[in-house]
Amino acid sequence: MYAMCSTKWASYGGCIPAILGALDSFKDLDEALKPWAEKLSNKERSIILKEQSSWERALEIFEWFKRKQCYELNVIHYNIMFRILGKAHKWGYVERLWNEMSFRGIEPINSTYGTLIDVYSKGGMKQQALCWLGKMNKQGMEPDEVTMGIVVQLYKKAGEFRKAEEFFQKWSFNGSLRHDGSETSGSVGSDSHLSSYTYNTLIDTYGKAGQVREAFDTFESMLREGIVPTTVTFNTMIHICGNHGRLEEVAQMMKKMEEVKCIPDTRTYNILISLHAKNDGIKMAAGYLAKMKEACLESDPVSYCTLLYAYSIRQMVREAEDLVHEMDERHLEIDEYTQSALTRMYIEAGMLEKSWLWFRRFHLAGNMSSEGYSANIDAFGERRYVSEAENIFLCSQERKRLTVLEFNVMIKAYGIAKSYDKACWLFDSMQSHGVVPDKCGYSSLIQILASADLPHVAKRYLKKMQEAGVVSDCIPYCAVISSFVKLGELGMAEGLYNEMIQSVVSQAEAIFEN
Repeated sequence: MYAMCSTKWASYGGCIPAILGALDSFKDLDEALKPWAEKLSNKERSIILKEQSSWERALEIFEWFKRKQCYELNVIHYNIMFRILGKAHKWGYVERLWNEMSFRGIEPINSTYGTLIDVYSKGGMKQQALCWLGKMNKQGMEPDEVTMGIVVQLYKKAGEFRKAEEFFQKWSFNGSLRHDGSETSGSVGSDSHLSSYTYNTLIDTYGKAGQVREAFDTFESMLREGIVPTTVTFNTMIHICGNHGRLEEVAQMMKKMEEVKCIPDTRTYNILISLHAKNDGIKMAAGYLAKMKEACLESDPVSYCTLLYAYSIRQMVREAEDLVHEMDERHLEIDEYTQSALTRMYIEAGMLEKSWLWFRRFHLAGNMSSEGYSANIDAFGERRYVSEAENIFLCSQERKRLTVLEFNVMIKAYGIAKSYDKACWLFDSMQSHGVVPDKCGYSSLIQILASADLPHVAKRYLKKMQEAGVVSDCIPYCAVISSFVKLGELGMAEGLYNEMIQSVVSQAEAIFEN
């Protein structure tokens, strides 16, 4: 690390490398900076602050500069400190320095507000970031392109796509073409002169808002401006088109990409494989994986797993096995989601031994989560292979602490197999394993018992659910009521119906009180 820092420091030239080395060697600032006392320029002070690896040291040096009356601190130095302290989430210090600037008569500039908006935004403090934007507007300052991109990203991350668009349109463009082709202000036009990054941000914002036409118009404006779209731009457009089922336009984008000599990357192929696999274009998806390999791009597990999952859910056993063999040769890992789909594929194909061997492969690797075990239990349970589901349940118990997920799917498996006693026994054993039954578990067991014409047993678990304080909807009640009606026990049905109404009323009252 020291060698890397030394190399970077040397690039500054002058006395900077020696100063930074001294600051690293001596904690006492008077001793460290003694040879250069009262000689440091504004630029040198800026570099010194920027190069500090800890906010504490930067603040200590900043305060030292203030104590030395010969050193003037300007707005750039404060900007640097805002960024350092903001990255460290030291908001109290940020506010203090802001007030100090005002007291010292140091006027903020455009980049001051941009820095504050940026650090608060990246710190997850949306409202505070927007407050700084408001202060900036009150000062009559317009955000530069970088700040504008930060604010658009802020709105986009919050899912407020309309606000992102309105902000962008307000500050970005003058004199341009509207989406219907007529002249207007406030849309992308020939006088915008925006960077590729800003165009990409707006295109992505339109895409996430579902405004496909606006995304296309912005893309076309980008081309009219003479800005050559990057691979990132094309990837975004391909993703937007594909997500809205416009595969013909995806093909057009690929053609345009070739025309402007923009080279597809791994991300491009991942998007194309995923889009075509989801839209039953399995041959096209496989073709794009082949093209990816022809382009000598690095093997990516995402590309392979996407296609492998598509083969699995279509019971394309031979193609799936060929792809698994290739992945093994390339040492590419298969994720749990795809693994459980492969297990299910073998089960659906009646290849029970292979499905079990496939599960064992991943179980023995020791990386399977509760979700993975649950998916495999469910795959066997749905086809009434109860003993295999039980074995996976036991495997899960051997490897890790059981969670409510494994219990719920195993109870479901017993229900499908009509092993109602086992379902009740397993449910009752949850607490002995330190697992608390959840709403899904209660509701599932109650519906299983009710559908088996065991409403009295189901009602017992309904009562346990209430005693446990698990908030229920009407579904488990309705299942038990229907079972009582089916058996002709109308009095029990009516009593439970009244209980359900009272429960719903009580829940509503509790909500209003809160």
